[in-house]
Amino acid sequence: MALSLPAIMKTTAARLSALYLLLFALCAVLLVLYMTSLSARMLTAQTQETINDEVLGLARAYQRGGLPVLVRVVEARSRQPGANLYLIADANGQILTGNVQSLEPGVIETEGWTTEPFSYRRFGEGELDRLRSGATDQPTPQAGDGNNPQSTGEKGHNAIALVLRLPNQMIMLVGRDLGEPERFRAVISRALTLALGMMGLGGILIWFFVGRAALKRIDSVSDASRRIMGGDLSGRLPVTGAGDEFDRLSENLNTMLARIAMLNEGLKQVSDNIAHDLKTPLTRLRNRAEATLAGRHKTEDYRQALEGTIAESDQLIKTFNAILMISRLEAGYSSEQTGPVDLAATVSDVVELYEPVAEEAGVALETTAPEALTINGNRELIGQALSNIVDNAIKYSTDAAETPKVRVALERVGNEIKLAVTDNGHGIPDDADRARATERFVRLEKSRSQPGSGLGLSLAKAIMTFHNGRLDLLPANPGLSVVMSFPLRETH
Repeated sequence: MALSLPAIMKTTAARLSALYLLLFALCAVLLVLYMTSLSARMLTAQTQETINDEVLGLARAYQRGGLPVLVRVVEARSRQPGANLYLIADANGQILTGNVQSLEPGVIETEGWTTEPFSYRRFGEGELDRLRSGATDQPTPQAGDGNNPQSTGEKGHNAIALVLRLPNQMIMLVGRDLGEPERFRAVISRALTLALGMMGLGGILIWFFVGRAALKRIDSVSDASRRIMGGDLSGRLPVTGAGDEFDRLSENLNTMLARIAMLNEGLKQVSDNIAHDLKTPLTRLRNRAEATLAGRHKTEDYRQALEGTIAESDQLIKTFNAILMISRLEAGYSSEQTGPVDLAATVSDVVELYEPVAEEAGVALETTAPEALTINGNRELIGQALSNIVDNAIKYSTDAAETPKVRVALERVGNEIKLAVTDNGHGIPDDADRARATERFVRLEKSRSQPGSGLGLSLAKAIMTFHNGRLDLLPANPGLSVVMSFPLRETH
């Protein structure tokens, strides 16, 4: 997969990042525009309030001394630093006093607040340009003559003002420059542009680097998947240790692959073991049938041959049933239902079943179990596993030098319930042999004098796995202890 911008944009992370960035940018623009507009309205309201205060002061001066006092007050205030705009003109619009040299046409023609900001020029602005052009005569300024900022093409200032008509038809204008609100808008505009530019650049960099890293990890997962699909079941998906969703997904898939590899290996072992271990009984069946057919025999001989064939067939059927049960249990599927199981009662039933067998073999069969100990499980499967283990213990304890003895003990240890079957036979001294003893068709007895197919412990292990438990083979010194450990569960 090419690590290009179109490829990165196809990833879910990049698309979500782009959507979040767009939503954030839209909210940021709306918020800044709202704050700018609100601030401008507040400044305009404050400006109008200041102008109203100025007008009230000038009105009191006019009432106190008429036009002469008003002119003196306007002239005094016009000379103050940062003064507002003051203008007194006659009825024809000729400026008499104030600090305004020219206005846009039509500003003083309408009484009241100006509807829109207007351009103006104060006294002293543009004198240097006129001196350079050789103009020495300065005409009497008119409020709306050709010397206004728009007619000369010079850049003026913007302001709002309140225009009043005096009783003698003279015109008074009091205004305030809008440079501060405009500068505020310019600062906000530049800050917004810079912030959005940095945010856009940061978003692009995040898309590139984060998207590129995500694509690299996806590519590594794809490469590992191709190798696994090619037949390498030992391969695993990469885990970086970051603990993110990619690692969690890889860990779960690796667990699944390990399970598949184990089942595949078990299937291979079953195929090999069937080919080797079942070849002998099938060969015996054929030889017995061939020997019976060769020559003349009595009816009793044929009957004995058929009975032997049936016995061999029954043993083969049991073997295949055990293989099928192990495969179903190891695959995690079983039609058997689970429910509350009293392990103490199960132990009692199995011990009672095998007491005649043990007595006939000269083995002392003992049991130690509480009155009741209940778990969630399948009673038939647990009974089958325990029967296989007890049967093995009785068979292999008869070789002990002292009196053969098998002990079945059930107890609760912490959060587990342990069911141990211990004999005093020769046991399995080698750790490697104890690990191999639970595999299919494995028989550690070299002479093969004892009957069996080597599937008893393998089936018991599969049953314990089905119950989320474990099967441990431990040395008993002398003998062997097979421990079935069940997780303790609350029953309802």
